[in-house]
Amino acid sequence: MFRFFENLINPFQSFEEKTPPAALWPYVKTHLIPFKRVLPWLALSGIAVALMESGLIFYSGRIIDLMNSTGSQSFWSEYAWELILAVAFILFLRPVVIACNHLLLEQTLAGNMQEQVRWRAHKHLLGQSSSFFQNDFAGRLSNRVMQMGGAVEDAVYMSFEGIWYAVTYVLGAMILMGQIDWRLSLPLGIWLIFYILYVRNIALRVAQASEKWSDARSLVTGRLVDAYANIESVKLFSHGQREQRYALSALRRLRLRFQRFLRLMTELSFGLNVLNGILITSVMSLAIWLWIHQIVSIGEVAASAALTIRLNGMSGWITWVVIRLFEHAGTIREGLRSIAVAQAVTDRSDARALVINRAQIEFRNVSHHYGRGVGGLEGVSLTIKPGEKVGLVGRSGAGKSSLVNLLLRFSDVESGQILIDGQDISSLTQDSLRSSIGMVSQDSSLLHRSVRANINYGKPDATDAMMIAASKRAEAHEFIMDLADPKGRHGYDAFVGERGVKLSGGQRQRVAIARVILKDAPILVLDEATSALDSEVEQTIQQTLYGVMKGKTVIAIAHRLSTIAQMDRIVVLDKGRVIEQGSHEALMRSAGVYASLWSRQSGGFLGVEES
Repeated sequence: MFRFFENLINPFQSFEEKTPPAALWPYVKTHLIPFKRVLPWLALSGIAVALMESGLIFYSGRIIDLMNSTGSQSFWSEYAWELILAVAFILFLRPVVIACNHLLLEQTLAGNMQEQVRWRAHKHLLGQSSSFFQNDFAGRLSNRVMQMGGAVEDAVYMSFEGIWYAVTYVLGAMILMGQIDWRLSLPLGIWLIFYILYVRNIALRVAQASEKWSDARSLVTGRLVDAYANIESVKLFSHGQREQRYALSALRRLRLRFQRFLRLMTELSFGLNVLNGILITSVMSLAIWLWIHQIVSIGEVAASAALTIRLNGMSGWITWVVIRLFEHAGTIREGLRSIAVAQAVTDRSDARALVINRAQIEFRNVSHHYGRGVGGLEGVSLTIKPGEKVGLVGRSGAGKSSLVNLLLRFSDVESGQILIDGQDISSLTQDSLRSSIGMVSQDSSLLHRSVRANINYGKPDATDAMMIAASKRAEAHEFIMDLADPKGRHGYDAFVGERGVKLSGGQRQRVAIARVILKDAPILVLDEATSALDSEVEQTIQQTLYGVMKGKTVIAIAHRLSTIAQMDRIVVLDKGRVIEQGSHEALMRSAGVYASLWSRQSGGFLGVEES
C-alpha cells in the first residue's frame, strides 16, 4: 500500500527544461503540475477529516442532551442503534479516511516533492556556464538547492495539512454554532477577522525576516565550505585566525537575523493569547446567557465550549503553520536568486550533434570581451587543419584560455564564428561538442570518487583493461596500485578526496591525462598539461602525449615554450589578437615577439597563465 502511494508520482520524470520563474507562486506552481491528479483527492480528504473532527464535537453535545432528557434507565434502549452506528463510524470509517489523507500527504506529496525540487534545481544549475560558478560559493549554491526542496515541500504540505484543514474546521464550527443559535457564531466571526488581520501583519514581516535569515545561513555555509575546501592554503599561510574572524562575522550576522525572527515569534505569541482569551470568554459568556434564558440546551453549551476550546488550541498551531509558510516563502525567494537565473549558454531548439569528419577548426573574426567591451579577444581569425598540432603562446591576459573556452562553448562568442568541419558550434549540442574534445587543464581537480570513476569519466563504458592501459600510458598505474583510503579501499577503488586532495599535484595530473587518453577524442586541448610533473616524469609523459596526439587536431597552451617547440605551428597572441604564427624555426628567424619571449625565458617558463 505504501509503495502504491509513493509511486503515484515520479519526482525524476522528464520535464520542460527552461529557466524557473523568479516569482514565488509561479515557481511553486511549476512543481504542482505533476501532482495535478492527486491534489483534488488531497483537498477532498482534508475536508472530510476536518468536518469529521468538528462533527464529533457537535455530536458529543447531542449525546449529553440525550442523556439528560431520557435518563439512565431508557437511554440505551431508545438510542442503542444510533450509538452502535456512531461507534462503527469512529472505529472503522474515520481511521480509513484519515489514513487516506495522510498517505496522500506523506507518501505521495512529502515523499516526492522535495526531491523533485532539488533534482530540477540541480539539473538547471548543471547547465550554467563556468563563470556562473566562479561568481558564487559552491557551498551557498548547494545550500540553496537543499533548502529549496524542503521549503517548497513543507509549504505545500502545510497548505493542505494545516491551512486547508483549518479553514474547513473554522467554517464548519461557525455553521454548527449558527445552527445552535446564530448569535453564537458572531464572536467567532469577529475573532476570525481580527485573527486573520493580525497573523497576516506578523507573517509579512516574518517573510522578510526569513529571507534575510536564509541568506545569512547560505553565507555562513558558503564561507565554511570555502575554508574547508581550501584548508591547505589556510594552513600554509597560517590564516586560521583570519578564517575564524571571516566566519565569525557571518555567524554574528546570522545570530542577529535569527534574533529578529524570534522577536516576531514572541510578539505573535502574546497577541494570539490575547485574541484567544477574548474568543473563549465571549463565546462562553454568551452560551451561558442563552442557557440561563433557556434558549439553548446544556449539551449545546458543552458543544460550543468544546468547539471554542478546540479552536483556541488550533489557533496557535494554525498561526505556526502560517508563519512557517511565510518563512518558507522567504527561503524560496532567497534560493530563487541562484536557481531562477537564465543559463548563459544553451542549446538551440534545433541543435544537432557534431559530426566529425576531419576535425578542422576554424575561428572566423572572433571577438569576445566578456560583456565589458575591452579585453578578451578582438577579431581573431585562425584555421587549424585536420591533424595539425598548434601551440598557443602569449603573455598573461593575451587571450589563450579565452580562445579555448570559446571553442568548448563555456561562453558563446559575442561576434564571429567558430566552426568544426564547417559546422558552427553555436548550432550544435554542447554535449556532442565537448564529447569530441579531450582536455587536460593546468588545474586538474578530480571528483571525490574512486580513481576508477575518475578515469572512466572519460569513457564510462570502458573495460578495466582499457582503463589500466590508459593509466599505464599516463605513468599512473604504479602509484594507483599503492593507494589506500581510510575505509580500506585500495588501488583503483580508493577514493581521492575532494578535488583529488589526497593525491599530489603530479598524481592528479597523471590521472587526468589517463582520463583523456581513455576518452580518445579527435580534438585534443592541452593547457599546460605537464606543469605539475617533475622533470623525469614530464619527459616520459611528454613522449606519451606526442603519441596521443597522432591523428588528432591539437591545441596546446604552454608557459614552458620548449614543450611546444615541436608543434607544427605556433600562434602568438597579444592583447586578444594574433600577431605571429609559424613553426618554431620560422618564428625564431623572424626575431619577433616569440623569439624575444624564448630568449628571455629562464628554465623554459613564460609566466603565470591568467587569460
